[in-house]
Amino acid sequence: METPSLELSLSPEVHAGQSAYTWWTLRVFYDVGVLGYSNRFVWKCPTPVQLDWYDTHVSANHLDVGVGTGYYTAYCRYPSPTPRLALMDLNANSLEYAASRAARYSPETYRRNVLDPIDFDAPRFDSIGLNNLLHCLPGSMDEKAVAFDHLRPLLNPGGCVFGATLLQGDVPRSAQARMLMRAYNRRGLFSNEQDTLESLERALRQRFKESQVTLHGCMALFRAQS
Repeated sequence: METPSLELSLSPEVHAGQSAYTWWTLRVFYDVGVLGYSNRFVWKCPTPVQLDWYDTHVSANHLDVGVGTGYYTAYCRYPSPTPRLALMDLNANSLEYAASRAARYSPETYRRNVLDPIDFDAPRFDSIGLNNLLHCLPGSMDEKAVAFDHLRPLLNPGGCVFGATLLQGDVPRSAQARMLMRAYNRRGLFSNEQDTLESLERALRQRFKESQVTLHGCMALFRAQS
């Protein structure tokens, strides 16, 4: 396990996108407020739907990026009882909490900023998950999609990148979803005002041989293979 002791120089926008993941948020609010309520009633993509997406695409050699509370990596069905699991996040609180939740898999942990080139010298992965990460990264979809460029070298040939992200544009959004997204964007917790279905599909198409995006409410479930 790599200890998250590296001092990282962050822009205010990048810092804001991960600042909500405090000790209190992770342990008290996130699973109930986000996974329990918002996914089902606001974004219209219930957590079991996202977990099923994990079950379909996760490998026995998996890297999860932007780990949140580690719910999905702890409860998804790996194709092996002893998977290699690695966790990567900018937020040390999330890394610690997610690693403890999936402790039975002895996960590797890496503190990295995916908007910067990633220093990595361990074996590569067969799947990489980015669940609810992109809408927290600053910039337009074209700008934040550099994360795919930085993660692709960590993926084995034929490996799968998959995840979920919240979109705006023409996707269906309830009044509550529009209100909550405006509030989160003002606070810098989200940066998805320019994130559209077309821009996500284009970002994947430009970088991968095969890709798919499926909408559930205003949540896009995506997968791509090199």
